[in-house]
Amino acid sequence: MANIKFFSLGGLNESGKNCYILDIDNSLYVFDCGLKYANENLYGIDYVIPDFTFLKENKDRIKGVFITHGHYEQMGGVPDLVKDLPNIKIYATKFTKYVLVQDGVNEKNIEEIKAYHKVSFGDVSVFPINVNHTAPDSVMYVINTKDGAIVYTGDFVIDPKMQGAYEMDLGKIAYVGKKGVLALLSESVFSEKPGHTSPNHRIEGVFRDVLKHYEDRVLFAVLPTHIYTIQEIFNAAKNTHRKMVVMGKQLQNMITFCKKEKYLDFADDMLGDLSNINDKDAMLLIQDSKEFPYASISKIINGYDKFIKVKENDTVVFAEPKYDSSEKTLVKVQNDLAESGCNIVSVPKEKSILQHASQEDLMVMINLLNPKYYIPVKGDYRYMVNNANIASSLGMKDENIILKENGDIVEFVNGKLNLECFDKVKVNDILIDGNSTEDVGELVIKDREMLSENGIVLISATLSKSDKVLLVGPEVTTRGFIYVKDSTEMIAEIKRISQDVIEKNVTSNFVDFNQIKNDIREELGKYLYHETECKPMIIAVIQEV
Repeated sequence: MANIKFFSLGGLNESGKNCYILDIDNSLYVFDCGLKYANENLYGIDYVIPDFTFLKENKDRIKGVFITHGHYEQMGGVPDLVKDLPNIKIYATKFTKYVLVQDGVNEKNIEEIKAYHKVSFGDVSVFPINVNHTAPDSVMYVINTKDGAIVYTGDFVIDPKMQGAYEMDLGKIAYVGKKGVLALLSESVFSEKPGHTSPNHRIEGVFRDVLKHYEDRVLFAVLPTHIYTIQEIFNAAKNTHRKMVVMGKQLQNMITFCKKEKYLDFADDMLGDLSNINDKDAMLLIQDSKEFPYASISKIINGYDKFIKVKENDTVVFAEPKYDSSEKTLVKVQNDLAESGCNIVSVPKEKSILQHASQEDLMVMINLLNPKYYIPVKGDYRYMVNNANIASSLGMKDENIILKENGDIVEFVNGKLNLECFDKVKVNDILIDGNSTEDVGELVIKDREMLSENGIVLISATLSKSDKVLLVGPEVTTRGFIYVKDSTEMIAEIKRISQDVIEKNVTSNFVDFNQIKNDIREELGKYLYHETECKPMIIAVIQEV
């Protein structure tokens, strides 16, 4: 019999940063290692990853990291993890491996796996099964233990029309259910949506209508790892005699790889080159990024793209998901495009580029696997609750439906839930800014917030080292606070207060620098808030010469 613990370093009560851990008889199995893109409240932060402290402290127990598919919410944290644990083994299917290598992960760290080929670790084995999703070679994982299987679905929809690298083997999933499932970990992102996600995720018809209705040049903004959407664009363009020009080296390499591996299927003569960019009926495939949403289109609008200039009769199609965090940016970009005279097309609200399991999809998965315990994962807490309600509506006992947050440990002993386990693992967000792998930290974010809202006031002064007399200053420099030329009286008062503080803390043989800085911050803070009701950052620089 086995002792099994489950907990999450990220992905519960949030969208993104998915990282789920199974501790089976003291061996660790990690499922997904994703990132979460920063919202506008995280000033200057590019993305957020889980705190890997637990994994670093227990690196000798880790059997491997198993990635479900090549989207950054699932695998975007792997490059950072490999930097901390250079010998860790990553298990991924062919397409996911390609994306990881493009992001700088050493191929030596990656073990390529195939669906329906199990990976064995003694009494435990990990068995991948293909699922329908926008990324090719997407899989769910069945972890076979002495006490039954634990299944992690990853992202999925149920759509029999998705074939080849996008197909799903419902028969194999049903077989796993017949063998006995101890616990099912199922995604929750679309749990509030009634019905099946299919066929609303099929948007080839939308693209075809665009190409019929608009005869001039069409620009498609896409995310490079949403290969199924890119295939739909190619399908829509078939027999139109238009040339597709793929912009950007990364997207070109992605499409070349996918064509070679048969993830994409299109005629070679559909592709054009830079000489076709300005053709009246050209189609341009433009790579977007979730990290910097709509940056490529913004670059074109502002005239900074060396190849593409916006034309009055252009049509821009946003063939990518809409995210709440980038809604303001999208509105601004669309306004700028409208001013240029462009036509703007977005995917209709009733359609969805994202492919997550809606209510009926979740019900089918639960019925096929018939788990003893059900653990909603992946999504905001309200989505997880709705996912739990779906399981309850199918007759599962409420005590067998487990809702947890990041760090909470769920323990199974000999195939039964330990109701007395209230242990937790320490979890945290690591904020990544630029190329730095170090956590930026909450204090830095608070400083950036203060600077953005109230600006900065810098007080500088120079003292004589020999007799401690004030030689220069105090000088006042402000940024983002007040306009100096219109505030001469306030500047004079700031100088007076600062000079009084300096003189109070200076004797003929000693200068209390720390006290000067603290008093300047306190006295000026009170004065400036009384005058302006603002709290700028106040920095005092006092030196001796």
